[in-house]
Amino acid sequence: MAADPGKTEPATPKRRTKVRQEGNVPKSQEATKTITLIAGFFIISAYFPTIADELKHLWVFYFTSIDDFELTPAEAYATLFTMLMAMAKICVPIMLVIALSAFLSLRQQVGSLWTTKVFKFKLENFNIIAGIKRSLFSKQTYVRLGKTIALAIFVGYVPYMIILGEKDRFADLYYTNAEGLAVYILETGYTMVLYTMLPMISIAIFDLWHVFNEWEDQNKMTKQEIKDEHKQSEGDPVIKSKQRQKMMEILKSRMMQQVPKADVIVTNPTHYAVALKYDQTICPAPYVLAKGKDNVALKIKEIAREHGVPIKENRLLARSLYASVEVGDPISEELYKAVASIIAEIWRVKGKSN
Repeated sequence: MAADPGKTEPATPKRRTKVRQEGNVPKSQEATKTITLIAGFFIISAYFPTIADELKHLWVFYFTSIDDFELTPAEAYATLFTMLMAMAKICVPIMLVIALSAFLSLRQQVGSLWTTKVFKFKLENFNIIAGIKRSLFSKQTYVRLGKTIALAIFVGYVPYMIILGEKDRFADLYYTNAEGLAVYILETGYTMVLYTMLPMISIAIFDLWHVFNEWEDQNKMTKQEIKDEHKQSEGDPVIKSKQRQKMMEILKSRMMQQVPKADVIVTNPTHYAVALKYDQTICPAPYVLAKGKDNVALKIKEIAREHGVPIKENRLLARSLYASVEVGDPISEELYKAVASIIAEIWRVKGKSN
């Protein structure tokens, strides 16, 4: 359950990214530990013939040459170097496999993450009372205790049962040579470890499930937090409305500055107004300089009168132009004839000719 009953909603992608950047990520120590143990167990099993050969070679070499050994610095150094190289050949592959398995296990759980925020000083980490409460009375403490007890029981019980099943063979080991005894001990140990891993895998799977569910619960959000985050990401509606209003005012101001350049204003006559310009050097067809309805239309006509721009009433054409053509675009083909007749009339009155 979430720490706060009001936090009922899963964490949003933004919240998940934020807590990850702070180093708060779900990871199961039991899963990582079990995977590294399994990897180590199987690499030792597969690599054991090489280990046995190296150890046998060392024993044979040193026990057969002990009579010729002289304790000098050079001999001691050579002996130590030979032993270190042999041990490196035995241990390095095993260590590399274990390290790689631990890295892959954590990488699979945590993903790609690099942050220094986990080292940031936090005063609450030094709160002794809170630390005692977390250590003694938290749900995580009881879960960890349960896992530890279960693991201890299985780790102790499985070898006990295997040894109990092998007790009838102990008397025969008295007549077995050293090599046979070593083989028996290794085989029995292999069986013990193999069967002990089964409950360890079960505990690791449970711990992985528990850790990820606990992390999800801890990072749940309230509905209000989700709304606030949405506002921050999308922008406050009030601020966005004001921004749109400001932008519209700027665009309208620029549009009004183009009205005096128009050849004609086509009106509805009161509800719509469209300012048209025909200049072949700019566009092969007449294009819209400005358009508007109601108050904007009245403003366009007012500016047109101030600058002597002709105003022509054509209800159907004004509506069609307003609905089908955006500011700055040429008129559509089906409107050419109607607009051409108006512009031709304006030019004729002004004494212009094409």
